[in-house]
Parts: sequence; C-alpha cells; structure tokens
Amino acid sequence: MTKVLLSLHVLAAILAVGSITVAASMFPRYALQASASGGQDPDARAASIAALLHKICRGYAVAGLAVPVFGLATAAALGVLTDAWLIASLALTVIAAAILAMAILPGQQRLLALIQGSPTQDGPRAAATRLTMLTGIFNVIWTIVVILMIVRPGSTTGA
Repeated sequence: MTKVLLSLHVLAAILAVGSITVAASMFPRYALQASASGGQDPDARAASIAALLHKICRGYAVAGLAVPVFGLATAAALGVLTDAWLIASLALTVIAAAILAMAILPGQQRLLALIQGSPTQDGPRAAATRLTMLTGIFNVIWTIVVILMIVRPGSTTGA
C-alpha cells in the first residue's frame, strides 16, 4: 500500500505542481504582451493565452491538494510523520500554497483585469514584475521540498 500511496503522491506532484509552476511562470509574459498591444492584437491571442494559463493555475491548485494528502498518507504508512525533513517540507508546502492562493492567483486576476481595461493600482509592468518574483519564490520553495523529499536529512537509507 505504501508504494501505491507514494506513486500517487509523486504523480500528483508532477502533474499538479509541475503544471502550476510552468503555467504561472509563463503567465506574466503573455499578460504583458496582451497589455502592450493596447487592443492591437487582432485575434487577442496573448490575452487568450494569459487567461488560459490563469485557468490552468486555478484548476491545478485545487488538484494540487492531493499532493499533501497522499504525502501525509505515505508518511503515516512509513512512520515518518515526526521526522524533521517531513515537518520542514509540510511547512514549506503551506507557505507555497499561501503564496499561490493569496498572491499569485489574485495577481494574475489583477493583470487580466488590467488587460481588459479595468483600472488597477499599478501598471502592467510593475504587476507582471511582482508576479514573476512571486512565481520564482513559489518555484524555489517547491525545489527545496523536492530536495528534502529525496535527500531526507537524517535518513537511514544512505540517500
């Protein structure tokens, strides 16, 4: 059962978190292209791509809830719920989820509103820059979590 849970955990992480990191990283570029065109993009391609990337981020954020669920189930089956590497990974996962839910997704919505002509507090370049930085932090946090999952400091496996 542990192998099944671990497989589901890894698959969920690859599919959900991987999709979010790629889509969130690409979003600012297309949002800026759409805002820079000033309505001159005849087929609204950049704006459509930005909107699609935002939908991908939102949808996979919900699917991404499976990652810690399967991860905790795996950890319980392995008896490592109190290991420092797991607790650190969980804390980083909560931080990454908070950044996604409270900063990246709302930032994407603000940029989409700006593209559609709704007034916002700052311009598209400043908003895209902030979003790029937040997405980078999000991605670095997930990189650290992956490293913790593989190296597992204090592990007796010798990894």
